[in-house]
Amino acid sequence: MGELSKLPNISAVIEAKLMEAGISTQQELFDAGSKEAFMRIRLKDTTACLNMLCAIEGAIQGIRWHDLPDIVKSDLRSFHKGL
Repeated sequence: MGELSKLPNISAVIEAKLMEAGISTQQELFDAGSKEAFMRIRLKDTTACLNMLCAIEGAIQGIRWHDLPDIVKSDLRSFHKGL
């Protein structure tokens, strides 16, 4: 397990998917943002789900994704639905 898995919500599986998508450091993840990171994952894995998107956003914010504000969850849900 690497640097990304030290963030909340980032399991070994999500870390591997991020690395496969060209994101291997916390700074690269923060710079990309959750939506861009998720889109890069989706290019390689069309089964990537809303929970993964929320997990990535939670990692960026440093919190469990379940604790994201409702407005953020709603925005991510709308983004995911629009894909």
